[in-house]
Amino acid sequence: MPARSIFGEDHALFREQVRRFIAEQILPNYARWEQDGITPRALWRAAGDAGLLNCQLPEPYGMGGDVGHAACVIEELARANCLGIGFSIHSDMVAPYLLQYGSQQLRDTWLPAMSRGTAIGAIAMTEPGAGSDLKAIRSRAELRGDHYLLNGQKTFITNGVNADVVVVAATVAPELGARGLTLFCVDMRLPGVSKGPPMAKIGQHAQDTAELFFQDVQVPLDCLLGEEQRGFEYMGEQLAGERLAIALRAAASAEGMLDETLAYARQRKVFGRLLVDHQNTRFVLADAASQLAMLRSFLDHCLGLQMQGVLDANTAAMAKLNATEIQGRVLDALLQLHGGYGYSSEYGIGRAWADARALRIFGGSSEILREIIGRAL
Repeated sequence: MPARSIFGEDHALFREQVRRFIAEQILPNYARWEQDGITPRALWRAAGDAGLLNCQLPEPYGMGGDVGHAACVIEELARANCLGIGFSIHSDMVAPYLLQYGSQQLRDTWLPAMSRGTAIGAIAMTEPGAGSDLKAIRSRAELRGDHYLLNGQKTFITNGVNADVVVVAATVAPELGARGLTLFCVDMRLPGVSKGPPMAKIGQHAQDTAELFFQDVQVPLDCLLGEEQRGFEYMGEQLAGERLAIALRAAASAEGMLDETLAYARQRKVFGRLLVDHQNTRFVLADAASQLAMLRSFLDHCLGLQMQGVLDANTAAMAKLNATEIQGRVLDALLQLHGGYGYSSEYGIGRAWADARALRIFGGSSEILREIIGRAL
């Protein structure tokens, strides 16, 4: 891959720290977590101790780094084929909402704990009848004097089982559609909150994805994030960063699997010759390497814009669309090179292929992104 100029020396040192953490704390245990359907809370505390959480938040709420440090964590987890670890949702999606729109009390209550890994964050927007169409959200929050009364159901919530604090999107004015959406910081210990068991999925089994239920939950007034009826606006402000994070995961995942497939092709024999000595194999690998090199150049450009705070929604949509679609094609081709072993659990390519499928849906499906990009033309 081309040399990357987007990162400084401090990023390189931090990336090595992340790699060591993954090698020592995650990889020896990941298969068991896949079977359990959840990552243990002890991992989150260890990640907090190692400085891997809330990387881009200022002190005392985070490690005082920047988006580049967050990217190191995202990329190394993906490159190590650990897409089921939900650190990015917690650090790069939930925490920024609290920092940007939360009161001083909310920030002081939750962000240091999230940085330590003693509190785990999730974001609850998707509903059984409202996926990418956020305007269709039906969860309702009614003002009742000194609190809001929250009712609703959320589904496909990453970190849902482990979650201590959740950013919840609900409407305070259903008749206004998207203009009625409002965001709340909900303590999962409040009466009326309940969680479903880990959801069965085709991939990312170590990720505790769950349904969340809110029945007459009394949410204090100071748990409002920002202002009423500006939730859709706030979500739009955060989407560029969220989509870039998904794009970075997709690209690093494909890069990691390309490296593993190269090693496999150099030791696997087919028809008396090493797999890499067959022209078709070299062509497949060449196509993958070329696509990923081009993708990496664009994503580093986008990452540079995000580090400057100027990444726009349309460019972020292009990044996420390209990265996840290329990831899907590349992983499918690399799996094919493994033959029957690609469909077994012996090699990581099968898990990577299954785990990757959700990335074309998360953060706005590919079809939604094409609509966004098309409208901007």
